[in-house]
Amino acid sequence: MSTKTDAARDADDADVGAAGSQMSTAPEEEVSFPSLGPIGWARWFWRQLTSMRVALILLFLLSLGAIPGSLVPQTSIDPTKVEQFRADHTTLAPVYDKLGLFHVYSSVWFSAIYLLLFISLIGCIVPRTWQFVGQLRGRPPGAPRRLTRLPAYTTWRTDRAPDEVLGAAQQLLKKRRFRAHTVGDAVAAEKGYLREAGNLVFHISLIVILVAVAVGSLWKSEGGKLITEGDGFANSLTQYDNFKSGAFYDTDDLEPFGFSLKSFDASYERTGPQKGTPREFRANISYFQGADGTEHQGKIEVNHPLEIADSKIFLLSHGYAPVVEVTDGRGKKVYSGAVPFLPQDMQNYTSTGVVKVPNAQTADGRRNQLGFSGFFVPTYGGKGSGSMFSTFPALDNPRLTLTAYHGDLGVDSGLPQSVYQLEKKNLKQYQQDGRAVAQMMQPGETMKLPGGDGSIKFVGVKQWATFQVSHQPGNGLALIGAVAVLLGLAGSLFIQRRRVWVRAVRGADGLTVVELAGLGRSESARLPEELADLAEALGPDAPQTAGPEAGADAKKPAGPGAAVPAPTEPDNAAKPSDSADPADPSEGARA
Repeated sequence: MSTKTDAARDADDADVGAAGSQMSTAPEEEVSFPSLGPIGWARWFWRQLTSMRVALILLFLLSLGAIPGSLVPQTSIDPTKVEQFRADHTTLAPVYDKLGLFHVYSSVWFSAIYLLLFISLIGCIVPRTWQFVGQLRGRPPGAPRRLTRLPAYTTWRTDRAPDEVLGAAQQLLKKRRFRAHTVGDAVAAEKGYLREAGNLVFHISLIVILVAVAVGSLWKSEGGKLITEGDGFANSLTQYDNFKSGAFYDTDDLEPFGFSLKSFDASYERTGPQKGTPREFRANISYFQGADGTEHQGKIEVNHPLEIADSKIFLLSHGYAPVVEVTDGRGKKVYSGAVPFLPQDMQNYTSTGVVKVPNAQTADGRRNQLGFSGFFVPTYGGKGSGSMFSTFPALDNPRLTLTAYHGDLGVDSGLPQSVYQLEKKNLKQYQQDGRAVAQMMQPGETMKLPGGDGSIKFVGVKQWATFQVSHQPGNGLALIGAVAVLLGLAGSLFIQRRRVWVRAVRGADGLTVVELAGLGRSESARLPEELADLAEALGPDAPQTAGPEAGADAKKPAGPGAAVPAPTEPDNAAKPSDSADPADPSEGARA
């Protein structure tokens, strides 16, 4: 079976007529110019906006608009990085501010693209859906008058009656899941509706994803919490170290649950080129759900969150918290507990931190707030190593180095301050023999303060972990949309919509002329192959019969599925009204 050229097909469009109509649910484009005036321009704008071309352009613009969101620090994700960027780029930062690049996903221009894409997709899909429903309710159109002009065609003669051939053809086509019915002297059949269904599913799924993104953005909540071994967390707004939520999220809707960090397991590669690489990070927790919920045991690992009450708890980071005891000038213990130090070297965990003691007093009872700043190393290389930095991330040889201050910590000023930084504006550094009071300690050692103002003891080390509690209501919907997009795309790419006609009429020689032709929405080698298979399957019910000889040079028909010239139409066949010229033999494609 052969395929006709595009030029030949264009020439035959008028002859094919309704047979090739509505092979797609794409709305027909009308070349018309809007009349002057608001209504005309509004109609023109709506037609442009709801065209698939504009939808693809908007989707491309949305992809481009998301690029700055991944390259430029975002206020909603990391305000600290944004402030650092402003300080480092004093000229560029004001420009970024005007363009909204520090909050791309909530900017006016990104929201405009998002909404226009949403409207465009809906405007594209609604008319296509109604048109597709109409096609499902209708029947395949009748056969063209000249089947020889279709791109896939074959013919033969048989001694079976036309009604018998048409009945067998309709039964065969229905058996192969074609929608088939008899129209006049031919059976019309169509198959491949799932192509258009897949196309619609693909575009509807894009809307589902857009809705999921909107729902996830407007009703989401996300908060972080650092927890030391032995401490716990309850899901209330005051318990979070940082918290952000969508515009429509109500903090009163926080689900009642909580968890405690029982222990933290961490192991590292100790030899080879990957020395120090983490091998295991696991937080062992106990959690409850509801006001009177039963306590359960669980674990959280990297990329393996724990789901509680429609929220997911992710393990983000890990570090060390030296345990210290502070005694003031009266000999009274004024502070005891673990103080989280933040890693400055994520490979070996050299960490910095501060200890604040606002309720200390001197020996004579005067108020004397104490502050200590320093750094912690889990594995000290030793005095001969020539470095104060950690040489390994595990707790092999921990050291705590502190520098002591006293005065006013500023905690009573009412102004917020970081628990990981020491405000030294109103503090004085302890001096002894003209040197700053500082000491490196290992667990169990104590540093005494000058003038009998007290001491600080390095008791031991605990581990801490930071968790992110995330509530993303649109994730499930987005997953469904993404899967549907792939399914719809696969259907629209791999399923071919095609129509097949089988005509059987009595010829002048008394034999039945059987014509089999097919038309696909697009050029494909599968259609001629399928037509040849149908012709072969129909052969037993309409066996080929040799016609009367027409002279010495006459050739017998080769049978179903073989290449034959276009047949001479019988006297009692319907004559085409558009042309009386015989069809060119090249138009009879091989099946």
